[in-house]
Amino acid sequence: MQAKHLKFSHPSFRGWIGVARHDITPPVGIYARNWGAAQHDVAEGIHRPLEAAVMTIQDEPGAAPLVLATVDLGWWQDLEDEWHVRGGLLENLNLEPERLMLCASHTHAGPSLVRLNRDLPGGHLIGPYLDRLQDILTRTTERALDGATMATTSWNYGRCGLAQDRDLADPNADRLLCGYHPAGQPDDTLLVGCVTSESGESLATLVNYACHPTTLAAENRLISPDFVGSMREVIQTRYPGPCLFLQGASAELSPRECHHASTEIADKNGRELGFAALSTLEGMLPSGKALQFEGVQESGAPLAIWKRCSHAVPTKIEVQQLNVELELKKLPSLAQIETDLKACQDRALAERLSRERLIRRQLGDGRTSQQPVWIWRVGEASFVGQPNEAYSIFQQRLRQSEPDKSVVVIGQVNGSCGYLPPAEFYDHDMYPVWQTPFARGSLERISAACQASIVG
Repeated sequence: MQAKHLKFSHPSFRGWIGVARHDITPPVGIYARNWGAAQHDVAEGIHRPLEAAVMTIQDEPGAAPLVLATVDLGWWQDLEDEWHVRGGLLENLNLEPERLMLCASHTHAGPSLVRLNRDLPGGHLIGPYLDRLQDILTRTTERALDGATMATTSWNYGRCGLAQDRDLADPNADRLLCGYHPAGQPDDTLLVGCVTSESGESLATLVNYACHPTTLAAENRLISPDFVGSMREVIQTRYPGPCLFLQGASAELSPRECHHASTEIADKNGRELGFAALSTLEGMLPSGKALQFEGVQESGAPLAIWKRCSHAVPTKIEVQQLNVELELKKLPSLAQIETDLKACQDRALAERLSRERLIRRQLGDGRTSQQPVWIWRVGEASFVGQPNEAYSIFQQRLRQSEPDKSVVVIGQVNGSCGYLPPAEFYDHDMYPVWQTPFARGSLERISAACQASIVG
């Protein structure tokens, strides 16, 4: 390779960027039963506050923005509830649907987001909370846009050992359990971004990592962002601006220590991710800088000399929304699920049936479903967001397709529905396979569509 081609730079984007954040902690007493095994229904306290953070991206002042909004929430079980928040936000901001990604962290210790639960204990608080959430997101986005300034977002890959494989063979039955699998080989890829102003001030950080926030489980009675809270706290000791957590393709990934009531373990897990993210951030070059090979200095060894130089940062934005048609498994009708639910006396089974009912409501009684994918090309980074819980092979394949760019893969975007396991996993008795409404091959179909789009 010729010396003039020996150059290193972080994938970057330069444009008008605004950031803002706001507390979205729900009231104590709200319906918050997220686990079938839970023996309680309402939140009895707060471990850490929940937060919304918004980043707006424009290639020039006054241009239609991209809005990346993150919320410390679990998952949307009803399309009407999700659209009540997102649709209202789009209308309030006069924004096209392809320009908004509303990203849930997927904490399993948050409030219920299902207004159909209004008659359950604490359920009367859900509707007002969703109204408040829409209002907060609108005002937070407006503040981000009002404060937008010329800035550069740069990305760097790192590693973190928090996420572990959670498809464990049951030693007593022919099935796979959801829990730490010591022999698994998890995807430990961590992608961090840093937003820097023209004066060199750090405005915000972004953490894209795939790991289920399931430290806190059935015995926990507190509202919590799970490990995301202490992760954010660690990062903000050095980078005080908003920290946007973007949940990756984490279907088979969770912390080694999970399914507890211990907030201490949740905080420990968050510190592990936070320090890994800090290390990756500290390994980055200053905004707008690259490393250029300058030549050889003869010493006791022939030394390669690299020096910092200016780097032209891309400013281009492209936006696309795909709709990928997926086949559905053979599913019971909504009427049958309703009948089974009325007759059910088991709390854990009733929780499963309730979730199955909501999925059927989303999909209707057809044999296929159009599943959306949002793709943003922002300078030298590609954002790929979709609502379902994909196995990490999804993000691995996309990143292999774009080795010279940063690929930000986000799940729980603009809704939620089901798991996307690899085709070969459909031969196993396991939760992601019997939970998902999607037929074998759906992950592969969405992967191929996304790869064709970002490479093309």
